[in-house]
Amino acid sequence: MAALFTGKVLVANREQDELETERELCRALENKVLLLYFGSGQCPRCRRFAPLLKDFFLRLTDEFYVERASQLVLVYVSRDETEEQRSAFLRSMPARWLAVPFGDAFGRELELRFSVSEVPTVVVLKPNGEVIVGNAVEEIRSMGPACFQNWQEAAELVDRNFLLAEDSDRQSRRSITDPIRRLKYKLAKKMEAKDKEREEEGEDLA
Repeated sequence: MAALFTGKVLVANREQDELETERELCRALENKVLLLYFGSGQCPRCRRFAPLLKDFFLRLTDEFYVERASQLVLVYVSRDETEEQRSAFLRSMPARWLAVPFGDAFGRELELRFSVSEVPTVVVLKPNGEVIVGNAVEEIRSMGPACFQNWQEAAELVDRNFLLAEDSDRQSRRSITDPIRRLKYKLAKKMEAKDKEREEEGEDLA
């Protein structure tokens, strides 16, 4: 997959750290299904679809929903008119998303390479860069996270249990407090949801 991004730069959401070396890109993209999301925070269709895509991605990668994140990575290819619009949109999306830098000609190259003619478009790729689905927007809308299993099988991913020894070493060093940490994380999420409900109820009463 890194071959597709050779000599290119990707930006990590939130921190704005750049992944520009071959090693960094390989670590981020290796042995994963890649989603290229072509969209805009201002496009009405994208604004309706983005919450579904966010939920789709979180349910497959966030520890609130899963014990182990799915082998999935998403790169946002912006069609926003300004960098401020792009940044505002990304702030509302998962921190694990990656993005093509704003104004980078590589975004246009990707549009031409994958024949993107409208937004939103989600191109699903194998680790070797081959296309699994040309536009998975309707599939995500209708099936939700269940469609990832089909993509995973088509991509012929290697189970991470059989990858590099350093991965298994890192797994063995995980703290015994991880289950407690996950529980606290879930409880915190629930508390946030309850607080939001109270705020909304207060606004309705006012």
